[in-house]
Amino acid sequence: MDDEYREREISGMTVGIDRTLCIGSGNCTNLAPEVFVIDQENIVDFQDETPDIDAGRLEEATAICPVDALILTDENGEQIVP
Repeated sequence: MDDEYREREISGMTVGIDRTLCIGSGNCTNLAPEVFVIDQENIVDFQDETPDIDAGRLEEATAICPVDALILTDENGEQIVP
């Protein structure tokens, strides 16, 4: 897995993390702690196991990132966030 960009399919959507942009605000972890975690480097990462969650909550958790480090695309590859 690339240290700078990580991607995972969750709830039928693809979530990407650009770790070069992350500032560790933790907003995403507050809204979706079962998906996101702040690691030892103070950068967001995926939990080891990421269950499907409500699509609206997943969209909100990615959209709240203040530096657009989280990318959300739908099942057709259309970018939703940012």
